[in-house]
Amino acid sequence: MALVLKDRVQESTTTTGTGTLTLGGAVTGYQSFSAIGNGNTTYYAIYHTGVDEWEVGIGTYTASGTTLSRDTVLASSNSGSLVNFTSGTKNVWSDYPADKAVYLDASGSISEPIVNISGISGAITTPESITFDITP
Repeated sequence: MALVLKDRVQESTTTTGTGTLTLGGAVTGYQSFSAIGNGNTTYYAIYHTGVDEWEVGIGTYTASGTTLSRDTVLASSNSGSLVNFTSGTKNVWSDYPADKAVYLDASGSISEPIVNISGISGAITTPESITFDITP
């Protein structure tokens, strides 16, 4: 399915361990992960309030059972591995991880080199260089 980003998505969970999160409903003022759409992936962050347990990654939302799998960990309090969450309430939200962000820097340049472009329309003005991979 598609990678989906949505604003103001946050739910609570009491899931423990390293497995799939069972979502407990939207936090007041936010929408639920159902906005992501069944079977779609999204970036997520989870934080255990009052405990030094957190994780940022890519997960898949499943409407049946209202769960979010933890497919790929991008960063965590466990040295970049799955966190074995202890008991208690955690907040989990749709996030846009810094390592995945593309933005204009202070000089107006794109922050990272673009290594793959598909489905883009528009103009490129004054490129410094363009390299094409013509390997079959």
